[in-house]
Amino acid sequence: MQYDVVVIGSGFGALSAAALLCRRGLSVCILEQAKYPGGCATTYKRKGYWFETGATTLVGLDENMPLRYLLDETGIQLPNLRKLEVPMQVWLSNGEIITRYPDLEQWIAEAERVFGKPGQRAFWEHCYKISQQVWRVSLQQQSFPFSNYKDLLQAAASFRPAQLQLIPGAFRTMENVLRRFDLLDNRLFVDFVNEQLLITAQNYLAEVNELFGATALCYTLYGNYYLDGGLINLVKPVLDYCLANGATIKYGHEVTRIIPGNGNYTTITAKGEFTSRFVLSGVPLNNTQNLFENPTIKKKLQQYILTSEKLNGAFTMSLVLKRKMELPVLHHQLHVPRGLPLIGSKSIFISFSHPSDALRAPEGEQLASISTHIAHPQNMIIYDKQIIEKAILARLEEAGLVLPEDIISYQSATPGAWLFWTGRAYGAVGGYPQYKHIKPWQMKDARLDHKGAYVCGDTVYPGQGIVGVCLSGIIAFRKLMQDHYRA
Repeated sequence: MQYDVVVIGSGFGALSAAALLCRRGLSVCILEQAKYPGGCATTYKRKGYWFETGATTLVGLDENMPLRYLLDETGIQLPNLRKLEVPMQVWLSNGEIITRYPDLEQWIAEAERVFGKPGQRAFWEHCYKISQQVWRVSLQQQSFPFSNYKDLLQAAASFRPAQLQLIPGAFRTMENVLRRFDLLDNRLFVDFVNEQLLITAQNYLAEVNELFGATALCYTLYGNYYLDGGLINLVKPVLDYCLANGATIKYGHEVTRIIPGNGNYTTITAKGEFTSRFVLSGVPLNNTQNLFENPTIKKKLQQYILTSEKLNGAFTMSLVLKRKMELPVLHHQLHVPRGLPLIGSKSIFISFSHPSDALRAPEGEQLASISTHIAHPQNMIIYDKQIIEKAILARLEEAGLVLPEDIISYQSATPGAWLFWTGRAYGAVGGYPQYKHIKPWQMKDARLDHKGAYVCGDTVYPGQGIVGVCLSGIIAFRKLMQDHYRA
């Protein structure tokens, strides 16, 4: 069958683009190698429990944010949303617990309590202002990054003088920002910022630019939500919208090759061939590059590819617990000053299922998802997972968050398991990290060959997180329509 668009993968960026394409009446076929949709933003079932695959919290429903835009454009409704009164707590190396309140004033007071008053108010007011501007401009400038003259014309038509205020932030790192507010000598605060940036921008303050860094640090100041049943209930409504508007999804179809020719693309899997006018890759650039035999496309993509030593993998654990108390905060980051054995990670992130969520675990039980970063995943072969498991559980017990007697069962996964489950190169997760030598306009834009092949997801602009990949899908849709239809 001939389709207008074949979409490779059903990650949330790809689904965002697919929904918008379906809304415009294009016929869409989604090819997914797994048996569940959603990629790294979904939920999978194991032994009767529903565990999160990767992401555990939902951000992006506020005004001027990509997910809000997607839902408003399509009319998609999300069921079972719970807005979190407190998005997160961070357990610092000195034993202090800092609560990331969603109200700016309350958060500043908490930051001043823990880190001291000097510089905190000015720093957080500055970061919050930058984050608001970034989200507003991101939806205004959907042709960014520019890669042809139409992008420039669209940018000129969408230009607002206030957008110029953001340009200097692309040349400053978060290290520069901390220095500006005399905060670089505050060791406790520097460690806090570094570990917070690692779970949002995938890198540290010396590398993350001000635009991405300020936005990443302020995500707890926007609406944070929990979805009963897990993030599969974010994915399903978007996929259902696509299917109701003529799309097809085929599971167990791992794409091995894309062949351009005669104004069409032939997408090949072990189970068949699919012909389309356009192709949209929702898998990482490293994987996307390997799908094309055309040396010109491979060469053009090579300048954007990051290899394993520049990426992060993850060590993850999924726990089933006896629920004995209702935790007021579901998400926690715990610093590990001496680092975890074998992998050296300096923090652990744990998310608990909501105590009233009966869809993921039966009454009287609760789930917990744990993750920690592993640098250069290709180079890290873990032969004894128990050493890391023991250290993680000991840190959680020390904090009183997970007690040994409450553990019913657990399982863990290394980058090798991520590579096996997802097919992502090196088992890398979290998207491409931010690096100071790569400015936002130097990141890969949505066009692959300037003919009919496009890309979105967490390795292209703007990258990380559900909210970022949603925006990447919006941009890919916009550029396809701009190139071939009346946008």
